[in-house]
Amino acid sequence: MQPLAERMRPHTLDEYIGQKHLVGKDAILRKMIESGNISSFILWGPPGVGKTTLARIIANQLDRPFYTLSAVTSGVKDVREVIDKAGKQRFFSAANPILFIDEIHRFSKAQQDSLLGAVENGTVTLIGATTENPSFEVITPLLSRCQVYVLKPLEKADLMELIRRALAHDSELKNKHIEIKEYDAILRYSGGDARKLLNILELVCNASATADDIVIDNQTVTERLQQNPVAYDKDGEMHYDIISAFIKSIRGSDPDAAIYWLARMVAAGEDPKFIARRLVISAAEDIGLANPNALLLANACFDALTKIGWPEGRIILAETTVYLATSQKSNSAYLSIDKALASVRETGNLPVPLHLRNAPTQLMKDLNYGAEYKYAHDFPNHFVKQQFMPDELKNTRFWYPQGNPAERKLDEWMKFLWGEEKK
Repeated sequence: MQPLAERMRPHTLDEYIGQKHLVGKDAILRKMIESGNISSFILWGPPGVGKTTLARIIANQLDRPFYTLSAVTSGVKDVREVIDKAGKQRFFSAANPILFIDEIHRFSKAQQDSLLGAVENGTVTLIGATTENPSFEVITPLLSRCQVYVLKPLEKADLMELIRRALAHDSELKNKHIEIKEYDAILRYSGGDARKLLNILELVCNASATADDIVIDNQTVTERLQQNPVAYDKDGEMHYDIISAFIKSIRGSDPDAAIYWLARMVAAGEDPKFIARRLVISAAEDIGLANPNALLLANACFDALTKIGWPEGRIILAETTVYLATSQKSNSAYLSIDKALASVRETGNLPVPLHLRNAPTQLMKDLNYGAEYKYAHDFPNHFVKQQFMPDELKNTRFWYPQGNPAERKLDEWMKFLWGEEKK
């Protein structure tokens, strides 16, 4: 017998629950589907919110050839074979065949590249489904050819409607006497995931002592599940939301919040190296020159985790997290490199001043490469004023010290050496 979630899968837009902003009355996807004029798009959202179901509904409602591939099991060869079949089925003014790719974020760059031509010339209309942010996981040329629609976790009213429909219309459940006294636990554990909600409902009903007279309350649900499911998907959107909250808590100097988000990741079995890499980035981006030791500690944390792993690695991560969160903050280095990059994009490849150029050959020496360069260590304080910028950017400032004690000292030293030029 099929699972309840599969038995309850809707087949029309009217049966579809949730995502009113996309498929409700006069919403953009509903209009597109009803008109039959489908352009390529990507459905982005957490698991269990109806991405694959929506693609199947489109297949049911539109009179077009419909092909489906799973990025987990398909390769470049499979993609090319489907595109070839789709091309052979296109006749004159016939509408484009639809190619649905589930978990498109798992496609490699080469696999995504193999789609470009067919999408661009209209051989197929692509519908992709992903739990990952397409900005990170879908190549830019393909993303530019597709509209992205965001699907949201189902709201309480949507989940309640789903339960009501299952009890009233499912071929198995409608024959039982099922009373739901409390909804809090079943809704909380579902996490806005329709598939998970129906799986929990089916589990609780199947585990009931009296198969035809079932009472469901919070205690029953908790006992049946035997655990508190963590709302965290290492391969989904929550993965990015929680690491974002973690880094922002460190940046905001809140060690308690940072430790909480760290605990969420540790409890979910996140890769410790992933967390450590983000700590290294945070140490450089958010703490920077206010406390250069932060980068040393974060790097040592990463090295230690490669040797230790879980569970002891949580202690190393916690130590580093608290240290970074309680450190003074500076993003002066981050701002300076971005400002310099903007200048490079604007000014292009400016020539290196002659006195700074390398002169490995006699010809270069004859052309005065490096001729007027002054060796800093030959002068007091190991410093001598000379121009290090291209002529067009002479006296341009990119790095501006911030008000923490460490950078105030650096600022004072620069002013001592350079005088008015670094004010």
